[in-house]
Amino acid sequence: MSNVGIVIVSHSPDVAKGTADMVRQMVGPEVPLAWCGGNPDGGLGTDVGAILTAIDQAWSDAGVAILVDLGGAETNSEMAVEMLPEARRTRVAICNAPIVEGAVIAATEASGGSLLDEVRRMAEELSPQ
Repeated sequence: MSNVGIVIVSHSPDVAKGTADMVRQMVGPEVPLAWCGGNPDGGLGTDVGAILTAIDQAWSDAGVAILVDLGGAETNSEMAVEMLPEARRTRVAICNAPIVEGAVIAATEASGGSLLDEVRRMAEELSPQ
């Protein structure tokens, strides 16, 4: 059985990559992982197309949990999820958790084979808010 994938979406490419590096070092390669950050011009922001690509990169039949940093990242992630085929839409969860702590907790939970709802719940409950 595959593990839930993790997508990290930040307004800053450095924050997104750094968070992904931390997750990878803590949980290893068992969890599909992708990140995106910045707008298409290289500045701060997020991009729906990049989020869709990251979802594809981290795709797992077990689903994908998305961690976001700010409201715009959440809004663009919601738009990206709406653009997915219907069969995939129900297997993506945007977690209401701090991006770094939430990503680490979600990936740790995913690495143990937990289902998407449990990965989301643990990230949201155990992250300091």
